Amino acid sequence: MDADWIPFDPNPSKPRFRPLPGAVDAHCHVFGPAAAFPYAPERKYTPCDAPKEKLFALRDFLGFERNVVVQATCHGNDNRALVDALAHSDGRARGVASVARTVTDAELAAMHAAGVRGTRFNFVRRLVDFTPREVLSEIAARIAPLGWHVVVYFEAKDLPELEEFFTALPTTVVVDHMGRPDVGKPVDGPEFERFVSMMREHPNIWSKVSCPERLSLAGPPGYDDVVPFAKRLVETFPDRVLWGTDWPHPNMKSHMPDDGKLVDFVPRIATTPELQRRLLVDNPMRLYWKE
Repeated sequence: MDADWIPFDPNPSKPRFRPLPGAVDAHCHVFGPAAAFPYAPERKYTPCDAPKEKLFALRDFLGFERNVVVQATCHGNDNRALVDALAHSDGRARGVASVARTVTDAELAAMHAAGVRGTRFNFVRRLVDFTPREVLSEIAARIAPLGWHVVVYFEAKDLPELEEFFTALPTTVVVDHMGRPDVGKPVDGPEFERFVSMMREHPNIWSKVSCPERLSLAGPPGYDDVVPFAKRLVETFPDRVLWGTDWPHPNMKSHMPDDGKLVDFVPRIATTPELQRRLLVDNPMRLYWKE
């Protein structure tokens, strides 16, 4: 792994908040192991191995019943580690893959049978080279008949140039980590208001209210400055929000979060049992286990 890579916490605390029965960790990853599933030659980082066995053990320890495993850029468009995790999950995991323009219909059908329900488009330049939008539009049109959705990862400063593309996609669009807002700015300021307005005007757009450790300027243990942003989305769009751990927390440079503390973040942003049920159970089940 890279010399500056921080490995995931092997001994997270037990969360005080107990997730509801049926709760889903709707954003997490598997890395390798590299001996079985090599990392992509074009990758921009090399992680520590974080295999499916570790992920499923963490799921059980934290009190979740299911996972949504999202393909990370270090594996490129080689989804074998992801599909292997789904195959060994006893039906308790779904996946979001990364696919190239050259993917065949047979390959898409095989991934669907394995439990893949979406594809990810990454627009964060430090992680991946941008794919031309016409290629992404073509891919979105091909996955739409499968009932898949598109997951998009970008930074708030890039939303003005990306919004028109996102809102024209023919699928449900799930935004990673609230579009990475600058939480040093007001929650009702123009930057975050643009994101909220996009969700309000386009009911096919969802958001993950995850990764306070990645967004916070205040830092652990509470990530207090992220709470108003996530809470606003949960309360404004209760049927279009998802939450996940982001384990094993790729590209964290300052600190490695305690996954138990991240679970305890949930009741601070979803403050009633009803909001917690929608966030952790109803919404991910509707999106990933509808068939």
